[in-house]
Amino acid sequence: MYKDKIVLCGANAYEKKYYFNEDFSALPQSIQDELHIMCVLYTEEISGILTLEYDEDGRLEFKTEALESDAMYDEIGSVLRIKQLRAEKQELLESLELYYRVFFLGEDAEETRKETEE
Repeated sequence: MYKDKIVLCGANAYEKKYYFNEDFSALPQSIQDELHIMCVLYTEEISGILTLEYDEDGRLEFKTEALESDAMYDEIGSVLRIKQLRAEKQELLESLELYYRVFFLGEDAEETRKETEE
């Protein structure tokens, strides 16, 4: 079904917009809200554009970009903030990866869960 990278959500500091992929609308509203807050706060703090994308193997990646003319974009702060988010939201991110691998890639839930625990 999905072979390329799939965007889960993202925020854009330049357009003051948030995007959520409606293919994931079955996620609980509380998780959707948490993703919304996380992405918007990131772009308010760091500037630029942040997207959360699944790679071909179902891993969730943080992708950032900024306009060359954006003097407010903090590249070092971006790397540090993403590391912090990965640590703070580890359980959420792992759950989102499991969700994607089972419901979008068609993997067996128990086997996938065992793989992630190892």
